[in-house]
Amino acid sequence: NAMAAGERQSREYLERHGLPALLHRLAALLLYRRPERPRQFLLRALEAVRAARRGEAAMPSVLDEADVEAVFRMLDAAGRGFVTALKTLGLRTAELRVGDEEEVGLATFKEEM
Repeated sequence: NAMAAGERQSREYLERHGLPALLHRLAALLLYRRPERPRQFLLRALEAVRAARRGEAAMPSVLDEADVEAVFRMLDAAGRGFVTALKTLGLRTAELRVGDEEEVGLATFKEEM
């Protein structure tokens, strides 16, 4: 079916260029911040993404550093200094075998958020 092949090619194109993740990030930023001038905001966000990809800046995020640290502290209620990657993703660990979880410290957690 030509239509199915075209749709598959379109999806592959979008995925190859990382566009679904980029568009999701931009939409989240836009809806969280709700700027008065959304087009100008999106242009600045795209410039920030480009700078981040060149290693010149951090990737734009909905949460600022203080927000990310607060989330980490909530997930690390026991104060162990790490959270597990699977808990971070919101998965229930009771279904997992021991050793399936990766410990993630604050620095890595910040990078991933």
